[in-house]
Amino acid sequence: MRSLLSHLDRRTFDLIATRDWPGAQRVLPRLTRSANHGLLWLGLAAGAAALGGRPVRRAALRGVASLAVASATVNTLGKGSVRRARPMLDTVPVIRQLQRQPVTSSFPSGHAASAVAFATGVAFENKWWGLALAPVAASVAFSRVYTGVHYPGDVLAGAALGAGAAFAVRGLAPTRAQLAPPARPRAEAPALPAGRGLVVVANRSSGQRGGPVPDRAAEVHGVLPEAEVIECGGEDGEPLDKALEDAAERALALGGALGVVGGDGTVNAAAAVAARHGLPLAVLPGGTLNHFAYDLGIETYAEAARAVESGEAVAVDVARFRAGPHLEGHQFLNTFSIGAYPELVRIRERWAGRIGAWPAGILAAWEVLRTAEPLSLRINGERRAVWLLFVGNCQYRGLGFAPVRRHDLADGVLDVRVVHGGRLARTRLLVAALMGTPSSSPVLGEARLSRLQISEIPQNTRLAFDGEVAPASSELTLEKQNEALRVYRLLPE
Repeated sequence: MRSLLSHLDRRTFDLIATRDWPGAQRVLPRLTRSANHGLLWLGLAAGAAALGGRPVRRAALRGVASLAVASATVNTLGKGSVRRARPMLDTVPVIRQLQRQPVTSSFPSGHAASAVAFATGVAFENKWWGLALAPVAASVAFSRVYTGVHYPGDVLAGAALGAGAAFAVRGLAPTRAQLAPPARPRAEAPALPAGRGLVVVANRSSGQRGGPVPDRAAEVHGVLPEAEVIECGGEDGEPLDKALEDAAERALALGGALGVVGGDGTVNAAAAVAARHGLPLAVLPGGTLNHFAYDLGIETYAEAARAVESGEAVAVDVARFRAGPHLEGHQFLNTFSIGAYPELVRIRERWAGRIGAWPAGILAAWEVLRTAEPLSLRINGERRAVWLLFVGNCQYRGLGFAPVRRHDLADGVLDVRVVHGGRLARTRLLVAALMGTPSSSPVLGEARLSRLQISEIPQNTRLAFDGEVAPASSELTLEKQNEALRVYRLLPE
């Protein structure tokens, strides 16, 4: 059986070598050289990450990770376990042959493995992008036989290894579709075809600084043509709070909903107005980071528009903090922090796109712990010296001292994380981060609570919530309001 397969493999190779392939001579040798060491795929990934948005970067990262696993598997297990001589070039026209012939084992094809791994990894994030890459990946794989450096069986084996590598990466790091937010409590919200009845407040001050201010009204009307848009912010725009109140009153009159285009601070303000007026909220991500929108599962205007038109909505939690039992206080949808945490997040997010979230978290922790001084606080009645106090609205995932994502926005808990001061605390926490076990470090305290009290806060202490920074009172109480806000989002099928 083995000899029969080998004979068929060589026979197919000869048929390909002796056949004339119109146009291939000018393309395939160049294409196969461009894919050496994965440079073709790394270049595509770098370009996509630089020019595309968050979904594109995520697809590029998954493609590169799949390629890396495939390459490591081929070079360590594949070529090391099977020693197969390269094909004889007698039947391959000289003009097709590569100037530098590879000297490693012919089995399996590393080029085919990398090509299929990258395309499959991208397809797991977006099937249409994967389909667009499929002809290029197939051409690279075929070019290895065309130029005479691999048998067809080598290419098929490499392709299988590449696909397996992409599946392995998906098993270790599930895609967004695999980790779709659970069916949170469904909420009643009107279906608004074409956005009729939706009044959207667009904050022109949100998003990346520099360059021309985008036409938010045109962006909204591109997906919801009948929505009403009120622009605010900028040099001549009306204040955000007034624009939100006017929009809420108009939405009530129409029997519709309140919409918002902006970052986390803008969305926070809109959520407070929507909850107070009993309106559902439509979030169109228009800020720099858009944490709430992304955790909600809304990454594009189009996704928000589909939810609005279909009337799909969920109830989500809101967290509040106040200085006393009779004071109104403020709310946060994402995070609240005291101490050095805002600086840690700033450093981490500045570097995450260049070196990855895990190394960036370590770098940020080292920089903050190297320069920060601990605060003396009383937390739920106990005196603590802390560098960082983080409180998330619902439980976050990620490194213990630098959480990054939420899976459920209606779990009823405050995610409390404290980095304690004390002897050798800096060193112990950094060692835990390097070992990948920060949650087990005695320097880090974690708890899931519904209420938290912080007292004896030193003067001039600053706090941060949803991208906003404010002076902290001497005493604060944080508590949950479960399922207090209705938000449009596409529900899992």
